Amino acid sequence: MENDYNIIRSRRRSLAIEITDDAKLLVRAPMRMPEREIRRFVEEKASWIDKHIEKVKERNKRTEAVEPIGRWELRDLADEALRVIPKKVAYYAGILGVTYGRITIKNQKTLWGSCSSKGNLNFNCMLMKAPGHVQDYVVVHELCHRREMNHSARFWSLVGSVIPDYKACRKWLKEEGIIYLNKTSR
Repeated sequence: MENDYNIIRSRRRSLAIEITDDAKLLVRAPMRMPEREIRRFVEEKASWIDKHIEKVKERNKRTEAVEPIGRWELRDLADEALRVIPKKVAYYAGILGVTYGRITIKNQKTLWGSCSSKGNLNFNCMLMKAPGHVQDYVVVHELCHRREMNHSARFWSLVGSVIPDYKACRKWLKEEGIIYLNKTSR
């Protein structure tokens, strides 16, 4: 592992490592922690760091290989999402026994979906690039917020009761889906 990293000090109590989107290492550390302790921590985590930096580099290569999504394709994805997502929302809302408000389709840079406290649901049109079971997971995830407006153990239990393989869906979004979030030409 390279010995190259940036340290960000704050009023935190513990050390944390973060791999940035450009495959750089950040170490978050308490204000007064000695550099030798930080260096020891990084050395202990070297194999984990190397593995994850390599994953980010591989993802970046795959991202570069994907053509940017133009305005017309974006419009087609949004139209498709308007046909597909509301049907999925209605279906899963019935299973979960929840109500919802307005459904909006957007082109967001970081979110796949969101649920407001009023029950309005937003979904990213890029979901149409995801497999159907991943789309189902995002819909269920947002609808579960109608019962649990958090990410507690109860929330994840509720998600798992409808989508048992939700962890695989989350992994797909993190590893494969992320490629599409920043590929639109704006």
